[in-house]
Order: sequence, then structure tokens, then C-alpha cells
Amino acid sequence: MSINATLLGQAISFALFVWFCMKFVWPPLMNAIEERQKKIADGLADAGRAAKDLELAQAKATEQLKEAKATANEIIEQANKRKAQIVEEAKAEADAERAKIIAQGQAEIESERNRVKDDLRKQVASLAVIGAEKILERSIDPEAHSDIVNKLVAEI
Repeated sequence: MSINATLLGQAISFALFVWFCMKFVWPPLMNAIEERQKKIADGLADAGRAAKDLELAQAKATEQLKEAKATANEIIEQANKRKAQIVEEAKAEADAERAKIIAQGQAEIESERNRVKDDLRKQVASLAVIGAEKILERSIDPEAHSDIVNKLVAEI
């Protein structure tokens, strides 16, 4: 009986141990395991959401980058158009200024030419009067003979 009693004692001890574990040890372990499983599941779900959010953020960033490049290209194109317009305006202004300067120069040249012609006519008229005086050896009154002098100046 000693073996049976020992076995029975061990079986009862084992049954009490199993009952004690099932009553006091197993529920907190199960709760801890279930809580851990829930945390892992939540973490995986959060990771999945974070991955989706990251993809959306990357797609949004890519789209914003495309928009920024398009805007930058548009600004550059407008700047180039404005530059060309400014260059054309400057050329037109320079051409107008050049034409104005040329016209002023030509007017000054024409005015100077007319003045020189008038001076030359007066000098020739004077020389003609002096020459006529020498030829005739008498003094010719320029006022009295202004018709002749004016005719002579006009012919020269």
C-alpha cells in the first residue's frame, strides 16, 4: 500500500497543483498572453495603417513636387518671355533713339551747309564787288546796286 498511497498522494498533489494552476496561475497567464496578442495585432494594424499613410504621403509629396516643377517651369517660361519682350523693347527704343540722333545730325549738317553756302555767297558777292571796283577803278555802292549784287549772289 505504500506505493499506492504514495501514488495516490502524488496524484492528489498533482491534481491540487493543476487545480491551483488553473484557478490562480493560468487565468493571469492567459490574460497576459491575450493582452500581448492584442498588442501585437494592434501594432500590426498600426504598422499597416502607417505603411498606407506613408504611401499616401509619398504619393502626395510626389504630386506636390510635380506641381512645384510645373510651376517653376511656368515661371521660368514667363521670365524668358518677359526677358525677350524687354530686349525687343530696348532694341526698339535704341532704334528710335538712333533714328532721332541721325535725323538731328542730318538737320545740323543741312543747317551748317546752308550757313556755309550763305557765308560763301556773301564772300563771293564781296569779292565780286571788290573785283568790279578794281576793274572799274571806282567805288560801287553796294546799296545802290543791290539788285545787281543780289542777282549775282543768286546766280552763284
